[in-house]
Amino acid sequence: MITHDMINAITPLSDRVLLKPIDAEKVTASGIIIPDSANKERPSLYEVITVGPGKADKNGNIQKIDLQKGDRVISGQYSGDDVKIGDTTYKIVSFEYILAKLG
Repeated sequence: MITHDMINAITPLSDRVLLKPIDAEKVTASGIIIPDSANKERPSLYEVITVGPGKADKNGNIQKIDLQKGDRVISGQYSGDDVKIGDTTYKIVSFEYILAKLG
């Protein structure tokens, strides 16, 4: 069984990234409450926990991943694989399924 204490010992392989979900805002700045059903089909917001070493290209050169621990990213809701650690469900995704890096 994987515990939260072991999360730092996990290193994704190749171009994969371990992501922790960040809860979406449930109220807009103007005070409108967003129901859970409104966010079901949207890409999800995540925090990068750890990044794999990168993927080898045709010549065997490792292509580094332009992410680091603590970055906030958007990834498709159904991409990657879920990994339950304690009460949190993390996601391991290939770098190509990360849609954007936030700020």
